[in-house]
Amino acid sequence: MASAAALPVVTVIPLENEMEADANSLPLPDVMKAPIRPDILQDVHRDISKNSRQPYAVSRSAGHQTSAESWGTGRAVSRIPRVPGGGTHRAGQGAYGNMCRGGRMFAPTKIWRRWHRKVPVNKKRYAVVSAIAASAVPSLVMARGHRIESVPQIPCVISDSAEAVEKTSNAISLLKKIGAYPDAEKAKDSQGIRPGKGKMRNRRYISRKGPLVVYGTEGAKLVKAFRNIPGMEVAEIRH
Repeated sequence: MASAAALPVVTVIPLENEMEADANSLPLPDVMKAPIRPDILQDVHRDISKNSRQPYAVSRSAGHQTSAESWGTGRAVSRIPRVPGGGTHRAGQGAYGNMCRGGRMFAPTKIWRRWHRKVPVNKKRYAVVSAIAASAVPSLVMARGHRIESVPQIPCVISDSAEAVEKTSNAISLLKKIGAYPDAEKAKDSQGIRPGKGKMRNRRYISRKGPLVVYGTEGAKLVKAFRNIPGMEVAEIRH
């Protein structure tokens, strides 16, 4: 069990149009001091991700759509069922068995597999709290690849006047002031095309995660300012 953030308080960073004396300290929320449990986090993530799966199975008649019969013993061939007829390569070939070309698979998949998993509510809450607490440990955040070398503190708290930012250019200036813009640039530079068939399934582009902006006032103007920056995500604190 890892310990969470060691700082008991967090400093509120003032903006340029505010007095430096306005900076004050706030006690760090208890959720940031919770024990970090990667095992619980991994269990919950794995089990919840299984709940979005769709059942799949091979056709029930696959590999058995021929009237093959075994030739029996005495013909110096194996007893596997063989395709009847003549005049074609298919005649006399082995059928049905999983070792045969065109045969069924071993233990054909069925749709009545246990696809979904029940996850206790308290366990899900523990995982969320543990993930939030891990975001307050700089070493763990940097281990995830985030560029926070120039950020003065983690978590980075800004004064409430930041919610009045309306333009994306001002939002970028704000990120540069608090040292979080390199992380946003990292997300922008990582944009690429997904490998595989996901390109055809409405998830063509992938990119790394950038900074997360959490605001407290419903309908704050900063949502429109930050949403055009690649990799940035905005969330209301009540959500």
